[in-house]
Amino acid sequence: MQTSPVEFQSLAAIDRLSRMDHAEFSHAGTMAAASALDITLHESMEPLEKEWRALDVDPLNSLHQSYDWCHAWTKTHRNPLAIIRGRRGAKAAFILPLEIVRANMVRTAQFIAARYNNINSGLFSAEFRAGAGASDVAQVAEAITALLAGKADLVNLQNIPLEWRGERSPFAALPAIENQNHAFQLPLTGDFQKTLAQLNAKRRRKKFRGQVRKIEAVGGFEHFVARSLTEKNALLNLFFEQKAIRFKALGLPNTFQAPETQAFFHMLLEVDGSSLDTPLELHALRLKGDYRGRIAAIAGLSRKGDHVICQFGSIDESLVPEASPGELLFWLMIERSCEEGAALFDFGLGDQDYKRRWCTVETVQHDILLPISAAGHLAAFAQRGVVRTKAVIKGNPQLYSFIQRLRAHADNVPAQATGTDD
Repeated sequence: MQTSPVEFQSLAAIDRLSRMDHAEFSHAGTMAAASALDITLHESMEPLEKEWRALDVDPLNSLHQSYDWCHAWTKTHRNPLAIIRGRRGAKAAFILPLEIVRANMVRTAQFIAARYNNINSGLFSAEFRAGAGASDVAQVAEAITALLAGKADLVNLQNIPLEWRGERSPFAALPAIENQNHAFQLPLTGDFQKTLAQLNAKRRRKKFRGQVRKIEAVGGFEHFVARSLTEKNALLNLFFEQKAIRFKALGLPNTFQAPETQAFFHMLLEVDGSSLDTPLELHALRLKGDYRGRIAAIAGLSRKGDHVICQFGSIDESLVPEASPGELLFWLMIERSCEEGAALFDFGLGDQDYKRRWCTVETVQHDILLPISAAGHLAAFAQRGVVRTKAVIKGNPQLYSFIQRLRAHADNVPAQATGTDD
């Protein structure tokens, strides 16, 4: 469903037009009509597919706002959609794929599948990114809040890099708060050894040789990529099992437990990738010899253009833990990505030691909060406080470790008392 178009032009521009003579007015009117933003709200994806896929092609638009990624989520979660499209004339200038979720009596419009996304860019045409000024972006923000009035209380656009791969985001013109989670990346070259040279290459190679020796001592291994849909689904289910064991051991809630979340990732496996691009590809380390056929580590990768993103990973801690099979799999995937011409390997959100050992780039991301209702204003105020508090905690390793231990204890108590898996 589509609302009536909403056009936004500044009062200053209208005032200038009123002072022009007829010839000037005619020319200015033609130019204004060509440049005016026509911004509309849509409640389904399918009517926008052609325009959406045309914007997908731009390498600076995030894979996590791609049509296939969002379509898989909407088919498995069924949240109300609030997709904002902007046009200049007949050409799409941007699409913001939002869904409305309700929590604590507050309706929040956020990026589709926000919890599992990294580097949210929205979808912008190259022309809009190059030419959009602060007034254009202010008009977009005004349009969003006007179109969503009565449907949402707050717009929360999370994990936006205000600068990404040499370009400034149009969102940079809006007030933003730094997200507590940063993303970590390793730039790649066509030569894996040159890629390693950015790190402590000598130490890395020594560790790799040690890992290989330890696994070869029990029969060896192979790095493989799941190809058939049957193999993909079986490997994904094994990932869910391995991850559940890991979360339980840490006393943390299982973020992959919900059936609809698992269905989302299974649906991504059904999308046919073009060339090397894919929303989800499963890699694994399969053992030989004593553990023949057992899977020691699994990782899910996405690729768009030259950008590879690690979506998730797991290990079987009962299999050769002394060889660090998870880190070994990263070595093999990064080496393969170099050979296949990728330029950036993205470890995603979250500050963990293994990411810092691999990565030379730390990307700061921001959240943009646009309150709509009175409840939304209160929620935005609270959200800013939560984000700042989390940033302080995560910036203090000792405090963060203490909080994690408290959380693990709190989560374990009810699980032990009821015999259920939290």
